[in-house]
Amino acid sequence: MSARPMPGLTDRLSVAGRVVLAAFGGYGVAALSTALFALALPLPRSEAVSTGTLASFAIMAGAVVWVFSARTLRRAALVLGVIAALLAAGLWLAGAFSPTVVP
Repeated sequence: MSARPMPGLTDRLSVAGRVVLAAFGGYGVAALSTALFALALPLPRSEAVSTGTLASFAIMAGAVVWVFSARTLRRAALVLGVIAALLAAGLWLAGAFSPTVVP
């Protein structure tokens, strides 16, 4: 027999919450940063999109690492939420949400 107790339901739910937050929150932050890079980088459009897409893999990995290294699930969610809000504000300032007329 092992001297360690089996993890309880709260521990399992905490890990499951971190997995869900890492998957969906990390994807959201990576997608927002990709869109912001595509609009804000002073490169030709195709190169800006490629650069943003390549950077999104590192951003997603960083978000996953942060979610699992944060002290609490609440802190991890708060930080990812603040980052997502800042990226959305940057997209708004870059004009991503304004209607454009395409001839």
